[in-house]
Amino acid sequence: MEKHQCYYNETIEFFYNRSDKNISTVWKTKDYMVVSMGLTVCFVVMLANILVMTAIIINKRFHYPIYYLLGNLAAADLFAGISYMYLMFHTGPWTMKLDQKQWFLRQGLLDTSLTASVANLLAVAVERHQTIFTMQLHSKMTNQRVIFLIVSIWLVAILLGLIPSMGWNCVCDLKGCSSMAPLYSRSYLIFWGVLNLFTFTIMVGVYTHIFVYVKRKTLRMSQHTSHPKQKETVVNLMKTVTMILGESESFKNKK
Repeated sequence: MEKHQCYYNETIEFFYNRSDKNISTVWKTKDYMVVSMGLTVCFVVMLANILVMTAIIINKRFHYPIYYLLGNLAAADLFAGISYMYLMFHTGPWTMKLDQKQWFLRQGLLDTSLTASVANLLAVAVERHQTIFTMQLHSKMTNQRVIFLIVSIWLVAILLGLIPSMGWNCVCDLKGCSSMAPLYSRSYLIFWGVLNLFTFTIMVGVYTHIFVYVKRKTLRMSQHTSHPKQKETVVNLMKTVTMILGESESFKNKK
């Protein structure tokens, strides 16, 4: 039966034709535009994130857990820029010239970079949650724990990027091939998509909890504080808390 037969020696074109995903073998104006714009965006993204990482490394004011996590987020985005640059040089008419290992490498780099970014966003959200609820500017997380967290994020991201090339694909089960990524199994894409969606949902939930807490805290403390100066102090405190929350989102743009 077909599902028991493997097609390791087949070309990429074989899988794309089966999925009815046609890719031109001749370069067109549209292909040149896509590659040119893609490479330009990649260069900008890479340069911006290198600047962020450099600022964190050389500035001692940024040697705190939140900035290490932001630096790791910049590293994930830098890796994403590299991954998409690799994609730009292996897309369009170039796609059909790839062998299966090169194709899995191209897709694996993208999966790893996206997973690392989403996981790191969740880590930043959790760190902000801790500082907000303990009313601190910076968390008390040790450098060892931050390093362990960062290493864990990359290990998980790399593992998810390698899984398809390690066997969870449709090379031996053509009926299970995805039309979006012709060598990927639909079951893997569903698993990867649900996992990242779940991570993103948790992150949104964490930020929502922080927002509700800050809003309630502001109202409660302002109602029970009668002295004008005390009221002003409370308001300023909550403004500071809100600024701490937004710090992780605005830092990269400022640098």
